[in-house]
Order: sequence, then C-alpha cells, then structure tokens
Amino acid sequence: MKYLMAIIWAVLFSFLVAYVLSSMAGEMFSVPSVLSIAAVFTIIVIILGDGILKEEN
Repeated sequence: MKYLMAIIWAVLFSFLVAYVLSSMAGEMFSVPSVLSIAAVFTIIVIILGDGILKEEN
C-alpha cells in the first residue's frame, strides 16, 4: 500500500510542478514528460524510504 501511495503522490506532484513550470515558460504541457518525472520521483522515494532512511530499533 505504501508503494501505491508513493506512486499516486509522485504523479500528483509531478503534474503540479510540470503545469506551473510549463505555464511560466509559455511552453506546451507534455504528459509523457510528467510521467517520466513521476517515475523518477517514485524510485527516489522508495529507495529513501526503504533503504537510506530506515529506522533502526
């Protein structure tokens, strides 16, 4: 479930950032580039959450 939520939030934040930046630059909004950014964000979040930032008891 945590991986699904990571994917959903990454996609939402990616769409938000891409829309604002493309709007400010006057460029067209590109969905494939947003999905590729979301994939990168998801991989980074999963690596950070499961590997690097794991709490030790």
